[in-house]
Amino acid sequence: MMPLSRFTVLDLTRVRSGPTCVRQLADWGANVIKVEATDEVDTGKGLGGERHGPDFQLVHRNKRGITLNLKSEEGRATFHRLVAKADVVVENYRPDVKNRLGVDYETLSAINPRIVLGSISGFGQTGPYAKRPGFDQIAQGMGGLMSVTGLPGQGPVRAGIPVADLTAGLYCALGIMVALLEREATGKGRWVHTSLLEAMIAMMDFQATRWTMAGEVPPQAGNDHPTTVPTGLFTTTDGVVNLAGGGQQMWERIISVLGIQEEAKDPDVANDKLRSKNRAKTNAMLQAVIGTNTSAHWVAEFNKAGVPCGPVYSMDQVFADEQVKHLGVAMPVQHPQLGEITLVRAPMQIEGVECARNPTPERGQHTDEVLAEFGFTAEEIAQLRSKRAI
Repeated sequence: MMPLSRFTVLDLTRVRSGPTCVRQLADWGANVIKVEATDEVDTGKGLGGERHGPDFQLVHRNKRGITLNLKSEEGRATFHRLVAKADVVVENYRPDVKNRLGVDYETLSAINPRIVLGSISGFGQTGPYAKRPGFDQIAQGMGGLMSVTGLPGQGPVRAGIPVADLTAGLYCALGIMVALLEREATGKGRWVHTSLLEAMIAMMDFQATRWTMAGEVPPQAGNDHPTTVPTGLFTTTDGVVNLAGGGQQMWERIISVLGIQEEAKDPDVANDKLRSKNRAKTNAMLQAVIGTNTSAHWVAEFNKAGVPCGPVYSMDQVFADEQVKHLGVAMPVQHPQLGEITLVRAPMQIEGVECARNPTPERGQHTDEVLAEFGFTAEEIAQLRSKRAI
């Protein structure tokens, strides 16, 4: 028995934010049933990338797959029979679509008052933008991330990963867990919803509160930390390193490692406030010495002195790193068609419990099996198939 194996989750999600949410539950043993449209309804099959490609295999692992035509009366009725015995439904349709398909909270809670519905939208369930289609890069722009990413004066730059999608999924999963915990006391489910926009603004964290509390609009800071100096990227003889050294104690360790105690007597770098004001001068003082040796040398020396310092890796270098190997971040999974594939495991570790390692299902692979578990007879399943509801 895995930690979440007592929960049944009906997964209606597509693309990335919703599947990211469900993956948090599936990885720890929830009985996740991925509901996809039938071939007749989903003719494009482009959402989320190719089924056997890296994206799709990563986000839909540890699930079983069924097909349902929710546009048909029989398909919706079948789904509602599943809801009656399920614990969680997760969807990331536009708000108006869920109502049209009968997967809104009012409908589902009337069938099963214990149901927890998790919803992710682009901009929220209500308001002037509620019906707009959502996309990660749009949320990155509207949430402020692109305005602080990139080199000073460069203009807006998107982050290299879908930050809004991923964080909306994580926040929704957290909300679902909160609702399930509350249900243990009340016996009643909840509607949990977030949006790409809300999640993105929340992830702006201290950058957002620089505005809400101090009225300060954060600028682009490039590879330097927005507020902590010296924290940034420094060039070595064979590459670059990240150095993080805010605070007087760290500053003293840094100048000791670099042997620049005399240079550091300059009154322009005497304390945190002055170093922040004179960032360029501070960084240049460090760069003059860091540029004389290798990345490996400085990573070793700074860490020995208790100063955070690390290399800047490409993805192949990430997975070649000895600590990454030790942590077992690369997770082998046996796929019936692709053979052994390597995915990225869940980033938290729970002592005594292994993250599930089941491959992404094929479309409709478990339809008959799942429906039978929910009490459908062989005759009913055949009839649904004849009516093209499954």
